[in-house]
Amino acid sequence: MNLNYDLDIHHMTVAEAKKTIERTVMSLPDKYSQITVIHGYSNGNKLLNMVRGKSLKCKRIKQKILTLNQGETILILNKKS
Repeated sequence: MNLNYDLDIHHMTVAEAKKTIERTVMSLPDKYSQITVIHGYSNGNKLLNMVRGKSLKCKRIKQKILTLNQGETILILNKKS
């Protein structure tokens, strides 16, 4: 069974959001295959750029999918090693 986890990082600073995402990615069980990160974009794009950019690195993130909704990004996860 593959599940999706929704993570809303609105109103966080970039540092808080990055730490929250990394902690969530590493702590989720293998039954979760993806995380939908809801970061918004209409109040600035710092969070969007952090999630979609190169600064968010985690060995468990296999792929980032940019959706038609500019306010969210899907992170596809590898199994824990």
